[in-house]
Amino acid sequence: MSLNPQERKATTRELQANFALTGLSLAEVATDLGTTEGIIQNVLNLETRHINNPWILRAYLIEKLEGQGVQPVPFSRLVGDPEDYWFLDANLIHNGQIEA
Repeated sequence: MSLNPQERKATTRELQANFALTGLSLAEVATDLGTTEGIIQNVLNLETRHINNPWILRAYLIEKLEGQGVQPVPFSRLVGDPEDYWFLDANLIHNGQIEA
């Protein structure tokens, strides 16, 4: 999935807004996803070479927000089921395995 510059900005804003809504720290998210704060920050900024990582973070944030009874900020490009996209590894995404 290739995003143009406007879509990248929107997706970055959406990820960061949902992260902020959770009230979690980078350290908490990193621990939950078995990675580092730096990698989580990079994914929040869409500075990752692994196409699955934003989808993994998206799923994680939505799960946390729904668990808190908070309505997530809608995503404009990261939509639908990852299994519907041939280029995504749905198993990796559903298992929440951030790639380093």
